[in-house]
Amino acid sequence: MSLLKKVMVKPWEHTGEPEGAHGDMVIHQAPAKTGLFVFLSVLSSFFMLIMISYYTRSLFPDWEMLSDPRILWVNTLVLVFASVAMQLASSASKTGDYSRVKRPMIVGGLLTLIFIGGQLMAWEQLVEQGFYLQANPSFAFYYLLTGLHALHLLGGLWFLARVWLGMGKEEGQERACRVAGTMATYWHYLLLLWLVMFVLLLKT
Repeated sequence: MSLLKKVMVKPWEHTGEPEGAHGDMVIHQAPAKTGLFVFLSVLSSFFMLIMISYYTRSLFPDWEMLSDPRILWVNTLVLVFASVAMQLASSASKTGDYSRVKRPMIVGGLLTLIFIGGQLMAWEQLVEQGFYLQANPSFAFYYLLTGLHALHLLGGLWFLARVWLGMGKEEGQERACRVAGTMATYWHYLLLLWLVMFVLLLKT
């Protein structure tokens, strides 16, 4: 291929074509997954800034240690299982067998709902113990971090619900297989984010 043709090539028009069909520039990454990685990069920076602020503020003498609701340990285990279920759906999607994708995807969504419900129970326990939002900066940071994390899980569930609604049609089943890997990546990321937050909340 001449230099001019290499300059003029439009790789985005040849996504998924065999390597070498249009020179050396071939894009294999799905647009949805590329968009997800960009979104997660921005999200990581956002949460990192909040967690840095959390740690810096914890060095002040008026900082109070937050009680450790035991249910948070159970919630963490539930989210781990949700992430495992989404990975099973992702692995099954590579075979193109829709029937093997549907069940773990639904299980992952239900476990995520249980996790969010458990987080609400943890909030309720803390309020009953007097850890009010305005009582201390540490309490406000806790509600902010866990609330934002739950909000992003709800966003994932909203997208998952849209996939579920389309599963009755053949094109919807094909879409479920296509996005299973992307959804698993999102769930793994939110699990990792929660583990980092959980350690930070326990240590400070």
